[in-house]
Amino acid sequence: MVTRIRRYAQIVDILGKYGFGLGLERIFPGKTWFRRPVSGKSPDTSTIYERIRFALEELGPTFIKFGQIASTRTEMLPPELIDELKKLQDHANPLPFSEIRAVLEENCPDLDEWFCEIDEMPVASASLAQVHAAVLKNGTRVALKIQRPGIVEIIETDIGVLQSLVERIETVFPETRLYNPVGMVDDFSQQIVKELDFTRDARNAERMTRNFRNEPGIRFPKIFWEYSSPQVLVMEFIEGVRIDDPDAITAMGLDPHEIGVRGFGAYMKMIFEDGFFHGDPHPGNLLVTKEGDIVFLDFGIVGILRPEKRQNFTNLLFALVNEDIELLLRSLEGFGIPIEESDRETLRDDLYIMMHDFGSGGDEVAQLNFQLVVTELTESMRRHRLKVPMNLMLLLKVFMMVLDIGLRLDPNFNFSKEITPYLTKLADTGEISAAYLKRASASLLEAADAVLDMPRNLNLMLRRLSTGSFKLEAEEADLQKVQMALDKASDKIMIGFVVASLVVGSSLVLLASPFTLPREIFWIAILGYTSAVLVGFYAMYHVIFLKFRMGR
Repeated sequence: MVTRIRRYAQIVDILGKYGFGLGLERIFPGKTWFRRPVSGKSPDTSTIYERIRFALEELGPTFIKFGQIASTRTEMLPPELIDELKKLQDHANPLPFSEIRAVLEENCPDLDEWFCEIDEMPVASASLAQVHAAVLKNGTRVALKIQRPGIVEIIETDIGVLQSLVERIETVFPETRLYNPVGMVDDFSQQIVKELDFTRDARNAERMTRNFRNEPGIRFPKIFWEYSSPQVLVMEFIEGVRIDDPDAITAMGLDPHEIGVRGFGAYMKMIFEDGFFHGDPHPGNLLVTKEGDIVFLDFGIVGILRPEKRQNFTNLLFALVNEDIELLLRSLEGFGIPIEESDRETLRDDLYIMMHDFGSGGDEVAQLNFQLVVTELTESMRRHRLKVPMNLMLLLKVFMMVLDIGLRLDPNFNFSKEITPYLTKLADTGEISAAYLKRASASLLEAADAVLDMPRNLNLMLRRLSTGSFKLEAEEADLQKVQMALDKASDKIMIGFVVASLVVGSSLVLLASPFTLPREIFWIAILGYTSAVLVGFYAMYHVIFLKFRMGR
């Protein structure tokens, strides 16, 4: 608790330093937060989005990771903020090897028997871990990915602070609920916990290795399970150059265009065939070896697409390439994005303008137009406040990053030319023309969706009825009629109870001997009994007469 309180103090101090004192004063009333100048990064000369980035960088690894994941939510956050969050780099000063060795010894009890050499200078250093080269006793060169000491406790503390902070922000600033900060923190906490388990990273690498066992030119590092643990990952050491460096690739005698096409094809296979894709195609995570192989690194973030989601994404790409608005709307709904009927026409108009402003036009600019289309699509979803699932945004982010790498390797990289064979294969179109496919796909998909959705909708309705969660909507006028009918019924029931009480009570009194009761009580009982009989006859007459009139 002391650590968490101290961390709270550090966070509010840093936020106040970057000019967010007024907001802190509203979040934590009764305290005054003074803005202090930041060396080289004056809040007065920086935009609010720049100051958010500066603050996240100073807050440390948890907040940097959160900002990086938030940068994928282009449908939620303002474009200016997204641009700043994309600048966040997950790097950190390397720790002394003595501190790293303590983690190694804790997880590798036979350290000196396993490794004959460990390079104390790290190959790479990030906020969660740093990588060191090493050599096994049998002479195999490996890479050791070692978790920073104490990082789990730091992240757990930061996540708790972050969750309570965003809950407070949503309460004090209700307008921020549009961006769903609580949901974003929940998604982030699940993701960061997965990244802290290096055995999950290893399993993801091995799964991709199996998926590409028959694909030449695509490699994944071998995992040495006998030496690995959740905090230490031992894998094959592979040397290469970054995939976004066409000069270095050319210097090795390789064709950058061919590398770009092969890398693009690898991601298309992951997405459309395997439904399991590498979720962080940062150029630093993709290497090219001197043999011309593309090597994938860092499998902490992966995307999973079930078959029906793959079909939805295929339909989405078809819609963008063929400028089919109705198919695009159905694709978005297939990903679980609710579109209100009242917003549908306005959204159609926005998509229509988008398609015509950034349509494919000529092949020479098709790939650039596709990037603009996706950017405008996410902007339209943000304007209409559509709740987009995380897996779709991750998929779009990966697609755009891969396309960007292709363009860096070859400015003439043609998206339409490269994607068409995959879409054609998936749609099983054979010799069918694109024009026919565009016309037929809409009607066939609409009919198929309607037929396939019937059992699911019926099952959903029956399930809701059985659980008592079925909702029935009624107009106000109908509710008023129901209320009047209930009022009349309750009045009649009350009169019935009164009459029954009078009859029973008076009958009991009359059964007694008139000589044992006061004379006044006896005549009151006679009066009550007579009144009850008269009211009963009147009620019967009223009911019968009313039914007779309604029957006429």
